Amino acid sequence: MELGLTFPLKRFLKMKTPAYGTQPDRRFCWDLHVIDLRGCKCLLAVHCHSRYTFVRYDVTPLQWADLPGLFQEGLTESFIAAGFTADQVEAYLRQAGEIEITRTHGRREVAFLNRAWEDVLALDLCLDTDCQAQPLLDHAVNTKPSRCVGFERLGTSLERVNVI
Repeated sequence: MELGLTFPLKRFLKMKTPAYGTQPDRRFCWDLHVIDLRGCKCLLAVHCHSRYTFVRYDVTPLQWADLPGLFQEGLTESFIAAGFTADQVEAYLRQAGEIEITRTHGRREVAFLNRAWEDVLALDLCLDTDCQAQPLLDHAVNTKPSRCVGFERLGTSLERVNVI
C-alpha cells in the first residue's frame, strides 16, 4: 500500500521528498495531508480510487513519528465505524501489502484531496474534539455526493469504497 505525502505534510514532518510510487492499482493508494481543525494538527487521509476520507483529530508528535501506524489505526477505526467488518478490513490490509511512503499520486488525485478537505471544513460541526477518531465527520464527508478519479459518475465515497 502506498501513502502519498503532500508537500505541506512532508514539510511539517521535516522529511525528505520520497520517491514516486509504483503501485498501478489505485485501490491500494492513499494521499495524506496535514490540516488544522480548531487549532489542532490533524491527519487527512484520502483514498485515491474512491475519495473515501478519514480524519484523525489532534495528532500528537509521537503519533506523527509513526505515520504508517497512525494511518493504519485511523483506517481501521474509520472502516469499522462505516460498517465494514474486522475481517473485511484485515483482508484489505493484507491484499494492499506493506506500507510504503511515496509522493502523492497525481494532480487529479490531489485535486480531489483538496475537495475532500473543503468538505471536512464545511462539515466541521460534526467534529468531536474529545476523540481522535471522527466517525460522524467521516460519515458526513463520505456520504456527500462527489466525484473522484476512479469513477466517472457522481456518487458517494462510501458506496465507491465498497469495491475494495
